[in-house]
Amino acid sequence: MATHSSAVKRHKQSLKRCTSNMAVKSGVKTAIKKVRDAVKEGKKEDAKTYLVNAVKLLGKAASKGLLHRNNASRRISGLTKAVNSIAAK
Repeated sequence: MATHSSAVKRHKQSLKRCTSNMAVKSGVKTAIKKVRDAVKEGKKEDAKTYLVNAVKLLGKAASKGLLHRNNASRRISGLTKAVNSIAAK
């Protein structure tokens, strides 16, 4: 455990950020699951609604540095393709 006051402060900050980051990542995962479930069930309108939310959360996570921008972009692309595949059917 840290003994210097600056190291103690740093540790507290890292714990706070870790908690925040976990919440954001969990929200992203949940949003992605909702889109994929709606696609599986063939619910076109629900999938589109969930996709908008997922894109927003992925963009925020990428801008905060929680996800690499290419990773977020790849996930958005995959989800969009999946939603569009329902529309084609």
